[in-house]
Amino acid sequence: MTSACPRASDRDPKQKDATVPPALSEINNLVHTYLARYPDERLQLQNLLALLQGTAGDPTSRATLPGHITCSAVVIDQNLRVLHSDHKATGLVLAPGGRVESDDRTLLATALRQVREGAGIAPGALCLTRQFLESAADINVHDIAADPAEGEPAHQRYDVRFVFYLAGNETPAITPRSDEVSEATWCPLADVTSPTLRAKLQNAQLDGRPEPVNASVVIHDGAGRYLLHLRDQRDGIWEPGAFALLGGGWEPQDPSLESTLLRELTEEVPGLRLCDLMPFSVEYATSIDGLCVPAQVFTGRWNGNPDEVILNEGVLLRWFAPEMLHRLRLLPSTADIIHHHAAQLPAFPRMTVNATVRNVIGVHLYLEDDHGRVLLGQCHPSSPYAGGMWHFLAGHCERESAIQCLIREAFEEAGLVIDQRDVTHAHTMHLRDAPDAEPRMQIVFRVRTWQGTPQVLEPDKCQQWQWWQPQTLPEPVVPYTRHAIEKILNGQPYSEMGW
Repeated sequence: MTSACPRASDRDPKQKDATVPPALSEINNLVHTYLARYPDERLQLQNLLALLQGTAGDPTSRATLPGHITCSAVVIDQNLRVLHSDHKATGLVLAPGGRVESDDRTLLATALRQVREGAGIAPGALCLTRQFLESAADINVHDIAADPAEGEPAHQRYDVRFVFYLAGNETPAITPRSDEVSEATWCPLADVTSPTLRAKLQNAQLDGRPEPVNASVVIHDGAGRYLLHLRDQRDGIWEPGAFALLGGGWEPQDPSLESTLLRELTEEVPGLRLCDLMPFSVEYATSIDGLCVPAQVFTGRWNGNPDEVILNEGVLLRWFAPEMLHRLRLLPSTADIIHHHAAQLPAFPRMTVNATVRNVIGVHLYLEDDHGRVLLGQCHPSSPYAGGMWHFLAGHCERESAIQCLIREAFEEAGLVIDQRDVTHAHTMHLRDAPDAEPRMQIVFRVRTWQGTPQVLEPDKCQQWQWWQPQTLPEPVVPYTRHAIEKILNGQPYSEMGW
């Protein structure tokens, strides 16, 4: 994804303090993106195109002749008024604008600096509009008369104009900080002095109200874990080396922000399929240039193994519990979003293995299909229960809650997706398999609805899955599996110690 305007998802913050002019390749991209939108203007911009293709030097330098690039900012408030500045030298009332300086990293940065100097409005009070997210709104060519006093011959200026909304609900105070500006005022959109710019603004159906231009997703497993993406540590990546939510920027072909998110996931992590995708909140990030970036945050559920999906962007994917976030390098806003979501999840008792206690916690899944049959798996000959014994789908807790473990094991062993809200306790046994064995707390959970068909995903543990009528269980069955089934069917879902 290439963007003519930098966004929170695709710029390197290490470039922010660079004292070099905007890259020629970036200017080329911006101009060609603009001409793709307004092809009828190619003829009038032919001198600019020749300048970009030539070797005359920096196209943004005042010394570059017979023409060079300047930038302006079109700031629109909630009442569709446009910010204008009164220029002392010319007496003209124009949108804030001027020459590109050597420490302006991009043309967009030039426009933002002009707003800050001409009206005292900081970049964080502004955001880009969807209508002009991918390109400038207008490129105006105007002739400049010779200025003998400055030793400047007649030339042309190619003024690249960017459009911004005010990000907040209140109009900020205007306090010009430039000696070239006497005052700044708000004018109706219909009074914009440039006819080409005015026409484009009127045709764009602007409403002055900021809307999200990025989409990201809080991916959880339904049991308290959250999937985070570790960004690459290289130039061109925003927040390199940090953990972040998956997502990206809206593009014109996207019919909705949900489509944006699904497209980004397909590009970044093909094969990751979310359940229960829904809007969660609108958050406000800050771009590398300091702009406000409204982002639609979604939530979605996934129970997969991050190591088994293709990752086209970034270093890795990992599950994390909210209490682990303080150990990671990530934006505070990312942690806040996850904690906000975690606070809304149902609370379940967290049962974890403490290394100082000689107990093993095992979880078991009791599933009945529509015919009253119970799901059992046949153990591999090399497993603890050799000889083809039949057993519940089961596993041991790995410093996680029992329900988290159940959901993870169901997906890893059989490809079954379970919603934690449907998990209920069915039976518990505390036992030793042998006199010298560690004591085991075996917890049986019942689930009435699930997604997927049982598959043999860990053949070293289970050879096959089958549904069995409780009255005709196969032989041999692991003793406490048979015992738990009998108790559950008899309506005795209680705990037993020392069985």
